[in-house]
Amino acid sequence: MNKILLSQSQVFYRRAVLAIAFMGALIAASIPHAALAQTAPAYPTQNIRMLIGFASGGPTDVIGRILAQHMSATLGQSVVVENRTGANSLIATREVAKAKPDGYTVLFASLSHNVNRLLLNEKADYEPLKGFVPISLAANLPLVLVTAYDSPYKTIEELVAKAKSSPDSISYGSAGNGGSAHLAAAMMATASNSKMLHVPFRGNAPALTEVMAGRVSFMFYPSIGIAAHVADKRLRVLAVGSASPLPEFPGVPTMDASGFPGFEQTAPWVGLLAPANTPKPIIDKLNASLLQALNLPEVQKRFKELGAISVGDSPEQFRAFLEKDSERWEKVIKASGITADKAD
Repeated sequence: MNKILLSQSQVFYRRAVLAIAFMGALIAASIPHAALAQTAPAYPTQNIRMLIGFASGGPTDVIGRILAQHMSATLGQSVVVENRTGANSLIATREVAKAKPDGYTVLFASLSHNVNRLLLNEKADYEPLKGFVPISLAANLPLVLVTAYDSPYKTIEELVAKAKSSPDSISYGSAGNGGSAHLAAAMMATASNSKMLHVPFRGNAPALTEVMAGRVSFMFYPSIGIAAHVADKRLRVLAVGSASPLPEFPGVPTMDASGFPGFEQTAPWVGLLAPANTPKPIIDKLNASLLQALNLPEVQKRFKELGAISVGDSPEQFRAFLEKDSERWEKVIKASGITADKAD
């Protein structure tokens, strides 16, 4: 009799456990997905490193720091800019490519991201698309051709005439081999059938300093901050690389109107990337933060003052842009015969 009673108790106990488990499953299924997501590990929980491959004060650095400041506010953690200069941003790019894909190391890249790989091939040690996850295109920066204010060359025609009559007497600066300034000047030299001397630096800012001092004849520089130097009579703008004249430089012709069509396509871009295999939720959060920063009235005002054109898009749109950008520069490099002066 006791055995029978014990057996019935066991049956009752087992049925109670199963009922509780079943009810628990029903409750869990009824909890909204968003509520469950709150139990996932938070991101970010520490500072985020934003690596920039160019010198402090240059166009990429200026834009990157503006965005990093405002992204820090929305993410709740500091986005710390670190300048890893050298080799036309190759040093910074390599470091991010090898970083842990956890969202705590990102690259604020520029046009050189694709160009370095095209010029150096396997020596670049990274794949522009396979080695990174695009987050968002941030801005486009129209190029302007500048000389020192007291330069003997007051027009682009005078500059080109001197280059044609005295090969290598005209020098041009750049942020490094394969940068936007190098590519644009090489295109101009090819189109004008002239020979000019390329002088690469470790960033646009130091190159511009040498142009203002008159030790380098000219350079193509993103429009960031140029208006202030013109107002201070330190620089003169001979032409703009945009499709139409820029209002901040009244009376200055476009490269197209000066006899060099197609220069609007040389405008450098800047955008944010993360190492390959970074989880999509992290990419989406970084994308949302960047877009929020770009849409702030104070950021839009600052960009306008600097001459930067704000963009902001999805990771998928940025990837498509990078693919087309690579195809465009591959054609330019082949047509102009540009090569890397040395492999790093």
